[in-house]
Amino acid sequence: MRIKLCGITSLDDARRCVDAGVDALGFIFVPGTPRHVTAETAARIIETLPPFVTPVGVFWDHPAGQVKAIAEECRLGALQFHGDEAPEDLLEHRLPLIKTLKVAGTADLARMPEYRVAAFLLDSPARWSEGAARPPIPWDVAADAARRHPVLLSAGLTPDNVALAVRRVRPYGVDVNSGVEARPGVKDPAKVRRFVAEARAAATEQP
Repeated sequence: MRIKLCGITSLDDARRCVDAGVDALGFIFVPGTPRHVTAETAARIIETLPPFVTPVGVFWDHPAGQVKAIAEECRLGALQFHGDEAPEDLLEHRLPLIKTLKVAGTADLARMPEYRVAAFLLDSPARWSEGAARPPIPWDVAADAARRHPVLLSAGLTPDNVALAVRRVRPYGVDVNSGVEARPGVKDPAKVRRFVAEARAAATEQP
């Protein structure tokens, strides 16, 4: 199972997450959001990452040209689209793609077969967290999706519930942001380590 920590804004946080054993780091290029990072800052962080940690750029209805320019400048390893991008909007990108779906119920998964992407990230319908806890999405709905598609489970995950979530959903991976923060944009090292340990342990259990 893969573990992605999103909302990285500093080199120190990136290093702590890498040391904890994450597989991917998310960099949010959406201005006006609590964890926005510039391409210049992200590039400085990404150039220090070890070879098997994937830097993922998070975009929200950005023009394709802007996405490509940021991806090249930062040497991103994958692209995550968090907005209302239609399947055809993503066809010209060559990096591995992750499409975020906001899930309140089964109907929100109806368009999954239309997207040609490497994985889907299942998130809550709320736009962004300002640091407050977010409610998890329906795990039974996520589990059904995970049986048919590679799924990254997100929304409301914390060190306290990620093991249960992994057991229930059996996702391809998990994604966490505010659930391991000391404050918006700053990770709590102890929470990061415990989140990774709990997720890994649950993933190795027999279903």
